[in-house]
Amino acid sequence: MGNQPDRAVLVVDDDLGHRTMLKTLLGGWDFKVSEASDGQEAIDAVRDAPFDLVLMDIRMVKVSGLEALASIKEINPAIPVIIMTAYSSVETAIEAMKKGAYDYLTKPLDFDALRLKMEQAMEHSSLKEENRILKSLVGERFDSSNIIGRSPAMVRLLETAQRASASDATVLVSGESGTGKEMVAGAIHYNSSRKDGPFIKINCAAISEGLLESELFGHEKGAFTGALRRREGSFKQAHRGTLFLDEVSEMSLAMQAKLLRVIQEREFTRVGGEEVIRVDVRIIAATNRDLAQMVRERTFREDLFYRLNVIHLSVPPLRERREDIPLLAQHFLGLFTKKNAKDIKGFTPQAMDRLIRHTWPGNVRELMNTIESAVVLSSTPNLREEDITLVYPGGEDAVPQAIPAELTLDEVERSTILAVLSSVGGNKSEAARKLGITRATLHKKLKSYGVEGENLHGPSRRA
Repeated sequence: MGNQPDRAVLVVDDDLGHRTMLKTLLGGWDFKVSEASDGQEAIDAVRDAPFDLVLMDIRMVKVSGLEALASIKEINPAIPVIIMTAYSSVETAIEAMKKGAYDYLTKPLDFDALRLKMEQAMEHSSLKEENRILKSLVGERFDSSNIIGRSPAMVRLLETAQRASASDATVLVSGESGTGKEMVAGAIHYNSSRKDGPFIKINCAAISEGLLESELFGHEKGAFTGALRRREGSFKQAHRGTLFLDEVSEMSLAMQAKLLRVIQEREFTRVGGEEVIRVDVRIIAATNRDLAQMVRERTFREDLFYRLNVIHLSVPPLRERREDIPLLAQHFLGLFTKKNAKDIKGFTPQAMDRLIRHTWPGNVRELMNTIESAVVLSSTPNLREEDITLVYPGGEDAVPQAIPAELTLDEVERSTILAVLSSVGGNKSEAARKLGITRATLHKKLKSYGVEGENLHGPSRRA
């Protein structure tokens, strides 16, 4: 079993002599060793830096190994922890394994057994992490970040996104909050030649200006108060992959200048450092604001705007693609009935009418939350109008009146039936079951719509 260079191990022991011996031994096996003299130091170290394994004594004066184990597993459940103990404390070590430790060794240590258990623990952890990443990628590509829509606006958007995926060009995704800009970015990445590389996401509005530079470019140890060790930033982490900069409009002008330089030169230095780091990163930026207007107001750099806006994708708000609401509603219903172990088949026509007529200021995110709430609170086979709780900013008197008169109840029913049929792949028996009607009634409805012999999926598109 050959070691991979730079695999990081944290040795935790309040016995300085034992720590020193282990550091020398593990260093000779090509591990990168950090030390902690008590449980609290171990917790802080794991919070500040990534480790491939923790080798920890169970009996320490200040914070015990058992206490530290619980906190370490809260911070990062994936880190394997091997406990070191005296023969007299084996019962405590077994208790530690029940609480998440990978294994234990008794002192004095058998070095061959130690090396074997470390290799096994890291291999096990690596396989678990690969599994987690694979499941995450599959989920993002084919489940939670599916872009569902058959409206002309969404079909056009997805066609443009597909073409953008085939290039390495910088993409700017604009749209109101909750429209799914991050999903569009994910669809571009996972359908591009970089799909096997990392997809790193940064919300520029959620990080203070003082920390954003470190978050993007990393920092050297001692670069500022609290910088206890070197940290790699998001650009380095996204090497050979994609960096998604959400709410890029919230960057200060000074940070915009630094971002522009990195996009132009494909190189940067860590905060407090001098080493020039070159990266191969594709940028996808997103905003819910009008960047062109911000350029005119001189709150956003014009040169950066043109660098980001090579390909522009505008995600339409839900109120402008109401024909997608039945399909989205049925999709979310399926997700949340499964999550909450509920047997809810669909929506009454009145409930769907209520969904379609709402203006959805929070867009797809608001629709998703509304369906989840209805599923959790409902005890009926189909969601009813009274199950749909809508929030009107400014009060119900402020509800816009532009939508109501356009759709009849028959049109709502037609949209609902076709959406359910599309969601089950055209299976009429399954669609009838979900709708709570007989197959004969479904057949009659489809015949009246003139779609009985057509492709029942319609023009629905997914990315």
